[in-house]
Amino acid sequence: MSLTAAKVKKRLKEFTNPEKAAFFPRFFKAGKGEYAEGDRFLGVTVPHQRKVAREFKQLSIEELKILLHDPFHECRLTSLLILVLQFEKGDEGTRRNHYHFFLRHIRQVNHWDLVDASAHKIVGSYLEERPRKKLYQLASSGHLWSQRVAIVSTYWFLRKHDFADTLAIADRLLEHEHDLIHKAVGWMLRELGKRNESMLVEFLGTRYRRMPRTMLRYAIEKFSPSKRESYLRGHV
Repeated sequence: MSLTAAKVKKRLKEFTNPEKAAFFPRFFKAGKGEYAEGDRFLGVTVPHQRKVAREFKQLSIEELKILLHDPFHECRLTSLLILVLQFEKGDEGTRRNHYHFFLRHIRQVNHWDLVDASAHKIVGSYLEERPRKKLYQLASSGHLWSQRVAIVSTYWFLRKHDFADTLAIADRLLEHEHDLIHKAVGWMLRELGKRNESMLVEFLGTRYRRMPRTMLRYAIEKFSPSKRESYLRGHV
């Protein structure tokens, strides 16, 4: 039996939950004037999407493209979950092709959960032993989701105790105007601090007063209560 994007979508629909379908547009900010305006939802939870992804892990790249361009959010996320599975099990050629496929279709990776489920596992992983110029291009692109891809991709490096790119890209995005970048940068800084608190403290030293409040709160979340309070009051 051939595997197709249409069959993946049909399988996803078997897990549709009407309550989730009604709730997700509010949760994912898909209303008029919001950052995901017009996004559509089947009402399928992530565990069910992961189940479908495993069932269709042999889906061809052509069908993955169709799925990634589907107007329904869950179809796009399931496409990326399959892409990650194939990337992780693939040979060098597969990994290279999937990395470039991700970048060619990056504008379809158009929500925070889509980015967070895939960027570090594909882009970060692929660039671990390679030049990372592409991350800086994404960070400077002016495109919200590409910029989130840039910083979240460095999560792969953080897990290897490689901190330089997280700090450099965080610095580049320090005064970004969007809350979703504030959260992503703060998250990566927090993860860095869990591994090397002194390096985070050094980074915050000349910057924390300029950082958006949300970014700072995320970054210092693992500090002691008294230390967090000092940063929030500007007394460091």
